[in-house]
Amino acid sequence: MHWLQLGDNGVPSLNELQLDIVGFLAILGEGSVLANAQVLTLSSWIFLPRLIPAPQALMRPTRPIKLEPVPGHICGIHSGNYRDSINHIGNIVCDASNLPEHSVRVVHIKRTSNRHLKARTVAPLTSVLFLGFLLSCLLLGLSIWLRDGMSIVATVLLSLLSSLIGIGNKWTLKLPSRKFKDGKVPGGDVVIRYPKGSFLVVRCAEDVARELYFAPESINYMLVHGPAYRLISLVGTMMLMGGVICLANAQIQLQIAWAASYMLLGSGYWVVAALPNKLHWDYSCYTVTNECLSDSKMDMKGYPSINETFTQSLYKAIVVTKQIEWVLKSNASPETEAWKAWLLKAREVVKDVGEAKKERVEGVRTWEIPNWDAQKHFRELLDGQAQMENNDVSDGIEEV
Repeated sequence: MHWLQLGDNGVPSLNELQLDIVGFLAILGEGSVLANAQVLTLSSWIFLPRLIPAPQALMRPTRPIKLEPVPGHICGIHSGNYRDSINHIGNIVCDASNLPEHSVRVVHIKRTSNRHLKARTVAPLTSVLFLGFLLSCLLLGLSIWLRDGMSIVATVLLSLLSSLIGIGNKWTLKLPSRKFKDGKVPGGDVVIRYPKGSFLVVRCAEDVARELYFAPESINYMLVHGPAYRLISLVGTMMLMGGVICLANAQIQLQIAWAASYMLLGSGYWVVAALPNKLHWDYSCYTVTNECLSDSKMDMKGYPSINETFTQSLYKAIVVTKQIEWVLKSNASPETEAWKAWLLKAREVVKDVGEAKKERVEGVRTWEIPNWDAQKHFRELLDGQAQMENNDVSDGIEEV
């Protein structure tokens, strides 16, 4: 077995101690690990002993208490509920944050089973987990074959570290539900406005809107006790330090194998982090049906209606909702006289308009867009308001 050589006094010689830079590869790649940290720790595979790049990213002083929200504004059409951010799960289910600028998309969401939303058992993230397990087994076998005690200790410490991290970070997701279901409840349809001026109109029941958009998601950790989690993080930090030191003192052949393993793992986690988040989640308990407008781009994902201006996209969202209260509630338009007049006119234009007589694609519900130039009418209102302001200024000058 390869160990540090003993000196004349029977104590291992510190002159042979190495702290090479190869060990730093084990702590690189924190960004790619954090990108999928939440769904990673939701999966049951988190307990699998394996190599993982940058394990310190999952040993934080405190654990997250909620999923990362997505920028946007969401408002209930009938309920009046409003939030200035979009729940992580709601965004995953519809995957509309990458809508083209000034576009409108319509979907219908229905809960079709009582199963819980969870991480996918077979997903791209699962492949890199098993890659880490395979590399751990190969390095352990190679270390035993080359009789390298330092590499054996490094493999054991860095592999079991992932299982320890799993104990401290494993959690389950609980979506909120209505406790009292008696009585009449308002409709659940919502409108989501994204930063690029695009709109997603979601037609759904109130229970679905509550689960996905308005009530906070609950993160229930397996290890509830906070001090116990911090103790686990401390032990994990010591294991990481010890593993890196042992790795730096392994034989050069094994250091090359370790370096190649971490480079391969880092690349794998980077590729997985670049994939859409929805590929890692199992949301089959919801059925999402795309609908379209009469001018939607049917060759694009989700059938969006793409417009040149925000005014046009807002008008088409009103075509589907038939309401304007949500516009003011969500601050989608300024509270000026011109905007108020435009909103009233838009509601009047669309109040008697429903589904198109002919569907764009068979089986896809199509909403008819009235032949009304929303942009031109708004420009006329602005010109009229400017003219009135100029007249008021002229009258004031004459009085003076």
